[in-house]
Formats: sequence, structure tokens, C-alpha cells
Amino acid sequence: MSYCYAGRLTSPPFSLLPPPTTAFFHTATAFPPPFTPLKIQRLYLIRPSACRDYNNGNGGSNGGNNGGSNGGAGGNGDNNFFNFDKRKSLLFLLPFTPSFVQAQTNNNGGEIVYEIRGGKRLELVPDYTKDEFVLAKTMWLDSRWGNSFVSNLWIQCKELTMNLLLPEGFPESVTSDYLEYALWRGVQSVAAQISGVLSTQALLYAVGLGKGAIPTAAAVNWVLKDGIGYLSKILLSNYGRHFDVNPKSWRLFADLLENAAYGLEILTPAFPHLFVPIGAVAGAGRSAASLIQAATRSCFYAGFAAQRNFAEVIAKGEAQGMVSKAIGIMLGIALANCTRSSTSLALASFGVITWIHMFCNLKSYQSIQLRTLNPYRASLVFSEYLLSGLVPSVKEVNDEEPLFPAAILNLKAAYETQTEVLSVHAKQTASGIVQRLQLGSKLSDIATSQEDVLALFELYKNEGYILTEHEGRFCIVLKESSSPQDMLKSLFHVNYLYWLENNAGIKSSSVANDCRPGGRLQISLEYVEREFNHVKSDGEVAGWVTDSLIARPLPNRLRLDYAAVSSVAEG
Repeated sequence: MSYCYAGRLTSPPFSLLPPPTTAFFHTATAFPPPFTPLKIQRLYLIRPSACRDYNNGNGGSNGGNNGGSNGGAGGNGDNNFFNFDKRKSLLFLLPFTPSFVQAQTNNNGGEIVYEIRGGKRLELVPDYTKDEFVLAKTMWLDSRWGNSFVSNLWIQCKELTMNLLLPEGFPESVTSDYLEYALWRGVQSVAAQISGVLSTQALLYAVGLGKGAIPTAAAVNWVLKDGIGYLSKILLSNYGRHFDVNPKSWRLFADLLENAAYGLEILTPAFPHLFVPIGAVAGAGRSAASLIQAATRSCFYAGFAAQRNFAEVIAKGEAQGMVSKAIGIMLGIALANCTRSSTSLALASFGVITWIHMFCNLKSYQSIQLRTLNPYRASLVFSEYLLSGLVPSVKEVNDEEPLFPAAILNLKAAYETQTEVLSVHAKQTASGIVQRLQLGSKLSDIATSQEDVLALFELYKNEGYILTEHEGRFCIVLKESSSPQDMLKSLFHVNYLYWLENNAGIKSSSVANDCRPGGRLQISLEYVEREFNHVKSDGEVAGWVTDSLIARPLPNRLRLDYAAVSSVAEG
């Protein structure tokens, strides 16, 4: 594509003035609708000798503002603008080239030209020696180093690496926590591959391949080991819903399980007669770990896709993993050559690599900002809303959520200063509610008298759930038509009941009394119906996904025959 200047070509900063009546150009400096920037591959500068003033006989258009020294060459009205050799076929090739050009005015009144590639905007500057537009950073390198092959190769390698390993449009196409997670995952993947090489070498020594054993016997032992290990993956698939609720916890558990399996495999040379049982246990652990890792990876990648570019994020994640694995395998082979058949050296090396592996895993999971609501995160959001009227941000809540329940192990870094972004009372409330919550209760377990049952049916006749407190637990009965949105609403109801109990001093009495007007359940349900949409709206503004609750309720559901219930109530 070509641009022609009326008069002489000035030095940068320059003014790009397309002809006003040419069909392929626009008179404005930026490109307003309905003009669409044309696809181009390269922009050529046109020297003054190749141009004619295009004003239909109105010469001197440029000389008036510049002392008359640059006057135009009086047009003859023949509309012949493209009077140069490069005119052939350029305009016809424009729609088939892969990038866009866009112009923008700079502070000096000149114009900056950008080339748009996917989600990236690259500044173009005129190169007068080559008579074309080039990338600004390439021009800078050429001016400093000359046409250096090394400098240009570095730029090309950098762009190629970013295109291969990062989603298109990075960083706008992903969330802010993506890069930190990807960097930590890359290091841990290298460490995991080193451990894998060490364990594989140990297994080969244990099976006897290094001692001249019969290959068929070795193969049989290997198949037995893997065949028994595959059963764990089938059995563990029944717990898939748990992975959605707490993906960080399960992923860290999978990493621990994988490292334990590697450790067992490294021990097999010391106990060659136990190769099959030890290998089977290790294989079961690795199979279970791979299942959990695959299941939770989808949760993380879905959160990273800021522009719903799920496939792109997953594809680049796999590419990053392959690079890390290749590096890890090479380092592992080098380390295996040093340890050879020494079990003690292999275990010592494995200990160091495992520490690096787990540390990087921990940091990568702490960097993830999950935007879905599980019972703990939802309770943190709702309790803070009830206390202050504000919905905490995604980052604040994720920073406070432990990777494991506090009763087991709270994996917050002791050396980091914990910023109190959420009130202490909100954190205590969330922990207390999760411990007392029972989602999917049986109606027969919480209401024994006919009066209580009818009162609950009447109060919750328009809801997808029934909530009451029984023996210190918040019991939620889910109706057959209950949806994930109903579960989220019921949890907001639980949070308000907890608030009434601890801040207003309103305790539970009998179920029937709590359901009457002015009773605890009645006033709390009235508040929930009024405020639930407000907290949902505020949550969406804060970045939360508020269309459902990610939970694993008990499998109990309630089917109601309202005609039968009405006849019982009237009787």
C-alpha cells in the first residue's frame, strides 16, 4: 500500500495526509466510521518526484502555509494521482494481506501509524533509506547497530516465542493472575520431569534391565504394575464434583501424591523382590494424581480466559508445559548420569527437587484468583456484605482462603505480611458457617411434627429450598426443582441467620414459631428476598460469577404434592 504526500516529504514527526477524494483513503487523520482500516502487508513511502498534486487544477495548496516555497504543481484535472511504478496490483492485493494499519495523532500534531496484528499494536515509522514503513523498534536497532543479523534475530525469536507460548492478544486476553501462575507452573514442571527421569531409571534397575534380565519378564512386570495402577483412576472419577468445589486443595494434594509415588519408585532398587507391589502402589498414586490434575486444570484455565478464549488459553498452556518438560527431561538425564544406580544419591537429589517442585506449586496456586463461589468464598463475600455493605474483591477473598481447611493445615506463608482486607469477624463467620452447613438434608431429620412440616412448606412455597436450624447445624433441604442459583440464595439466607444470631441476639426456638410472622425464619427470608439481587449485582461488578454455587450437596431431594399438602393443612 502506498501513501503520497502533497509537496515534499518532511522528516519525523511527519504528517500523513491521504488524498481527499481517492476511494481507498479517508480525509480524517484517524479512521472514523464508516471507514474500515485496510489490510496491508507493507507500507511504501513515495518520493515527491513520483507524485502529482491532486487538486483538480488548484495548485500551490502547500505553498500558502510555507512561504510559497513548496507550492503545488498545478493539477490538470485528469484525476491521475497514482503516477508511479508501484501502482500495479497493490490495491488489488490489499484485502488478502494479514494485518491492519491505523493512524493516531501524536502530541506534536503529527501522525503515528500502527500495524494491528491480532490483539497487538505495533508502531510503524518511515525508513527513508528503504523507502518504506518499518517497525519502530527495528528502526531503533538499525540506527544503533546497523542491519545487525543478531539484533533482528533476537526480535524475531522473541516474537515467535510469545506467539507460541502466550495467548493471542496477551496481556489483554487473559486475567492479571495468568502470567504469575504460568511462570511458577513452568518451573515446577521442570522439577517434576527431573523426578520422573530419576524414578524411571530406578524402576529400570529394579526390574533388572541393567543386570541382563530376560526382557519378556521385565515387560510382564511393567504391565502388571501399570495395569493395577490404572484402577485408581477409575475409582477416583466418582469424586469429580469435589474437584470443582476446592480445585486448589485437590491440585496440591495431587502434587503431594505424585511426589510420594516418585519416592516409592526410587526406592524399588533397594527392594527388587517387591517391584510389582511397590510399583503398583506408586502407579496408582500417579494415575490418581494425573486424573486430579487434568480435572482441576480446566477450572484454572476457564478463570484465566478473560475474553472467553478457552481453547487458546488451554493450547498455550499445553505448549508451555511441553517446553518445561523438555527442559526437565534434559536436566533429569544429566542428573541421572551422575546418580546412576546409587539409591542414596537418587533419594538425596529427589528430596531437593521435590522441595523445589512443591514450593513452586504452592506459589502458583496462591496466585490463582478463582471467580466462582464455593461455600467458603460465598460466605466470606456475604458476611462482609452484611457487616459493611461492601462486596470484597476477588483477590481479597482468594488471598484469605486457605488451601486446606484450617483444622488440617493452613498453608499461608508465615513470612508474608497478611493484609487485613477483610474483617476478622467476616473470616470467623465464613469458617463457622462452613463447619455448620449441611446442604441437601432430609426433611425427616429436621422436622418431626406435622405442624413444623406444614409451617416450613407454607413459608418456603415459592423457594427452591427449605432452611432451618437443627441441633446447631444449618440444614438446607433442596427441592427437586432446586437450581444452583437456589443453593446460592440459601447460603445467603444462612449468612443472615448467622448474623441475626450473633449480632441481633435472635436465637432459634421451635420451627413453627420461627416460621410465623415476626419469627426468625420469616424475617430472614423477607430480608433475603429483598437484598439477594442487590448483593448479586454488586458481586458481578466486583468480578464474581454469581449465577450459581459450586458445591457438592447430599443426594437428597424433596418432591412436593401441594394439593395433598393443602388437604392435610385444611384437615
